Amino acid sequence: MDNAKWIQRFYEARFEGMLQKGKVTVLFGSRQVGKTSLVKRMISNRENVFTGDGNDFDLQELLNSMRLSVLKSALGNYSIIFIDEAQKIRNIGEASKLIIDHLPGSIVILSGSSSFDLSNKTGEPLTGRQSVYTLYPLSVLEMAEVYGRFEVMNQLDNLLVFGSYPEILTSANNEKKAEYLVNLRNSFLLKDILELDSIKNPSKLFDLLRLLAYQIGNEVSLNELSRQLGIAKQTIERYLDLLEKVFILKKSQGFSKNLRKEITKTHRYYFWDNGVRNSIINNFNPLNLRDDKGMLWENFLFSERLKTRHYKQIYANEFFWRTYDQKEIDLIEEREGKIFAYEFKWKANKHTPPNLWVNTYPDSEFKVIDKDNFLEFLIK
Repeated sequence: MDNAKWIQRFYEARFEGMLQKGKVTVLFGSRQVGKTSLVKRMISNRENVFTGDGNDFDLQELLNSMRLSVLKSALGNYSIIFIDEAQKIRNIGEASKLIIDHLPGSIVILSGSSSFDLSNKTGEPLTGRQSVYTLYPLSVLEMAEVYGRFEVMNQLDNLLVFGSYPEILTSANNEKKAEYLVNLRNSFLLKDILELDSIKNPSKLFDLLRLLAYQIGNEVSLNELSRQLGIAKQTIERYLDLLEKVFILKKSQGFSKNLRKEITKTHRYYFWDNGVRNSIINNFNPLNLRDDKGMLWENFLFSERLKTRHYKQIYANEFFWRTYDQKEIDLIEEREGKIFAYEFKWKANKHTPPNLWVNTYPDSEFKVIDKDNFLEFLIK
């Protein structure tokens, strides 16, 4: 892929529709996915714009004061008020409500890298008064629009190893990509978690992520993780919850219509980005030298499918399916009143669903997703 400095994002053509007077536009997403760049790019040609950073002490003091006269004096002349890292401001929800209630000509945009912290602070004060969006690392949907489908297929190996953070797609070589991902891991991604909650032993968090990185596509036992890490099961649950809320992990649960042979009480965990997963285990070897291609393929397709569904507003519940005698299907989508089953295979081959699945869910649709047809699955 070329070294263009900016890669057009899905929301760009829809940005004007995202902004509404009398409502706050909230943009979530992991650090370094391009939230700030996207918003600044889209408001750069607008007049009377205020851009602030939630880390700024003066801005914190202004918004936390909750003094309407001060807010009017400081922000009353702006048509757009954009606050990045808004979760850093204690009263950001209440302050935003004051602004949209008493400065009706203003549009407020908030961005944050922690859905937990920012949504907690905006949720109740802005009930019915906010529009929430999530920005992910570059999606196949976006890359196909910018570079074309052929180039996405040509770069598939790199996407499986290095992921799709914007900086990765514009890096000069693989060494730079690996360096960026290690720095991202150390300096940004886990920083949110350490700030978000009291983590007494950060090394255990790395150890947990490392264990999960080797268990993609497998059910995770909290008791086993607790035993291996030497920390309480309740602590494991808290860490996993936080890792989801800062966009590092995504949980999938077992699917069942109460058939006794089906497993439902365990979970699988996927990484939102393959490059982040590989940085956790410090393995950036090319695909032809790896023995975890199946894991990388499954993680890639699972996360990319969720991105596509989010951007295209395809509403569904996602699950995996497995029985006690090891029959399984990687992804089940329950949508539009139907059940869709997808099995992920790196190499194209004939693969039929388990008889138990067919007999139990005869009206479901089943499809194998491989290198030959994955683009249709992620773009259509």
